[in-house]
Amino acid sequence: MLRTRFCEVFGVEHPIVQGGMQWVGRAELVSAVANAGALGFLTALTQPTPEDLAKEIARCRELTDRPFGVNLTILPSINPPPYAEYRDVIVESGVSVVETAGFNPAEHLPAFQGAGVKVLHKCTSVRHAVKAQELGVDGISIDGFECAGHPGEDDIPGLVLIPAAADRITIPMIASGGFGDARGLVAALALGADGINMGTRFVATRESQVHDNVKQRMVEATERDTDLIFRPLRNTARVARNAVSQEVVKILDAGGTFEDVRDLVAGVRGRTVLETGDLDLGIWTAGMVQGIIRDIPTVAELVTRIVTEARELISGRLAGVLN
Repeated sequence: MLRTRFCEVFGVEHPIVQGGMQWVGRAELVSAVANAGALGFLTALTQPTPEDLAKEIARCRELTDRPFGVNLTILPSINPPPYAEYRDVIVESGVSVVETAGFNPAEHLPAFQGAGVKVLHKCTSVRHAVKAQELGVDGISIDGFECAGHPGEDDIPGLVLIPAAADRITIPMIASGGFGDARGLVAALALGADGINMGTRFVATRESQVHDNVKQRMVEATERDTDLIFRPLRNTARVARNAVSQEVVKILDAGGTFEDVRDLVAGVRGRTVLETGDLDLGIWTAGMVQGIIRDIPTVAELVTRIVTEARELISGRLAGVLN
């Protein structure tokens, strides 16, 4: 077993996290992650209403008696979701951990902290991680440039970002972006993190409620098969490369505006990809880590494999280099 301070603070067996993923972070996947001894997050905004989130939390509790959390991502929006109502559901449901992402979580911290909810805040830069630590969060998830979704605008890969953050962060910190196997876990620990967060790797598991075509595409893809969209808009997102993503890049690089690509990047189209398996219907997020995804195991098989191989790597090959 590998035990780090992250395990101690957040009450899990293994230093492995399944972060919140829109349309993916549902009870089937999250409960499987929890039952495997890792920490999984339901995604609040996958649920249409706060009431639906309460039902999903209850459904997850029927599938596991181990700790799990809820992700609350706070982003700019013309018609913002009722974030405070989602927050209140998280508190009232007795969830022990919340993963915050996007905007500064300061507005929501008093309610979470007052209810004894541990807060893991996701950041893409050292300066934001330091600010979150100063605000009093319980842990940091630091996202490198390799990650799926929004990597920020600094373009700092994990090999530099993780140790740079570790030099400034004193609370438990997990590393995100490019992690999918035991080698990544051991590397993250060596770089100063207390565990790893995986998104794309958990999508390609049997319990993930996305179409098999999506999972198979991740197995077939290489590390080069992603696109960075919205770069000219300073809202970069890493997505799986397909006809739609390439069209979006082409339009924006030619000087187009968000209005010119709005229909192409509509969330409903991306959700339909995950549900129907029509891979060119819309954009869908995937990280560079798909280049090392070779199979579609159960969550339990994946977590056990990573932890077992990490122990073997530390006690075997790495121990062997010592004189």
